[in-house]
Amino acid sequence: MVQRIQSIFLFLAAAAGFGLLKLPFATTTETVAASPLFADASYNVNDNIGLLVLFALAGALALGSIFLYKNRPLQMKICRFAIIADIIGLVLAVVLFWQDGTNINAEAINDGAGAYLPFGFLLFGILALRFIRKDDNLVKSMDRLR
Repeated sequence: MVQRIQSIFLFLAAAAGFGLLKLPFATTTETVAASPLFADASYNVNDNIGLLVLFALAGALALGSIFLYKNRPLQMKICRFAIIADIIGLVLAVVLFWQDGTNINAEAINDGAGAYLPFGFLLFGILALRFIRKDDNLVKSMDRLR
C-alpha cells in the first residue's frame, strides 16, 4: 500500500527535509567575518548542529513513516513528530538569523530556496496526516459494518 496519496506527501515532505541539508536559507554577496552564520557568505543548516539534527530528523521520520502503512496510529504519531521537529527547526533558524542580524548591517541578504522548504515540509506533512486520518476513519467505518 505504498502507492497511497499520503505516501506521496510523506515522500515530498522527506525530500523537503533532506533538501534543506544542501540548499542555503540565505546568502550574502560577501563574507561577513563578524557573523558566525555568514562567515562563508551562506546561511544553511550546517552552521548550527541543532538545525542539522532537527531537519535531518524530520526528513528521516517522514521517510520512515511511509513504510508504516499497516500501523496507521503509529504512522500518525511519527508524522506528528516530524512536523514538530520541522517547526522547532524553523523557529530555531529564525531565532539564529535574528540574533545574527546585528553583525550583518550593511550586507545585502538574498533569500535562498532553503528558506521556503520548511514551509513545504509543513504543507506536505499536514496533508499526509490528513489523508492518514481519513484512511483510518474509513477502516474504522468498515469494521463497524461487519
